[in-house]
Amino acid sequence: MHELSIILPAKNEAEGLRRTLPALRAAYPHAEIIVVNDGSTDNTGEIAGQLGVNVLTNPYSMGNGAAIKRGARAATGKILIFMDADGQHSADHIAQLLSKMEEGYDMVVGARDSDGQASFHRGLANAFYNKLASHMTGHKISDLTSGFRAARAERFREFLHLLPNGFSYPTTSTMAFFRSAYPVAYVPIPVAKRVGNGSHIRPIKDGLRFLLIIFKIATLYSPMKLFTPVASLFLATALGYYGYTYTTQHRFTNMSTLLFSAAVIIFLIGLISEQITNLTYRRDA
Repeated sequence: MHELSIILPAKNEAEGLRRTLPALRAAYPHAEIIVVNDGSTDNTGEIAGQLGVNVLTNPYSMGNGAAIKRGARAATGKILIFMDADGQHSADHIAQLLSKMEEGYDMVVGARDSDGQASFHRGLANAFYNKLASHMTGHKISDLTSGFRAARAERFREFLHLLPNGFSYPTTSTMAFFRSAYPVAYVPIPVAKRVGNGSHIRPIKDGLRFLLIIFKIATLYSPMKLFTPVASLFLATALGYYGYTYTTQHRFTNMSTLLFSAAVIIFLIGLISEQITNLTYRRDA
């Protein structure tokens, strides 16, 4: 069994691997390095094989998260390192993650600064996610969506069934660790410009997907923290509208009934979601 497994999901990242893999092998000659070739149409798999690492090839593209899950299942190391194959993450910064883990953390994430964001709009979105996730968990989250992270293998594998096949696996894994009271830390790391093709993120399609992250943050940690304020807003609106119609029309309107009903229904949905979340993270002794 290896002490360290380094997992790189790769889709059409031949150029990035030419730079990333030799540096990883030089820095960690005894580590297990796994490249998950996610249905690439270039020679990503061939390049990885020539550079002497383990290559797992998906027959078609299944998504970044699916590649992460396949790599995590195949890894034999006690500690898993996840990093991009496009040259943005450096082998030199792995030591910072490992050093922080020695302090007793189960996951350590490399946090990008504003210069490390793919675009201005992505930076704003990630800042919003960080604020929301920090509020939900009560812990400062510096970079919710960073794909550069180290985690204890036995802890990470507990949540493989929760991880999506798309790009939001970092969000899901982070919130799952916080929800299960596994300590998470952040260390600042610089991010280089990616090598090769442009980003695989599609602004419109993936932008809609990233909006769902907001709801995932809540439902993966504490649904009531999302549903209770919304239910309260509907209740306050219902009371206000009822007060207005009673004063002006001296009657209880259908709209007031609808608003009161919506408040109750939203609260009950949140309560049921909270119970489902508790069952999701339940571990049998």
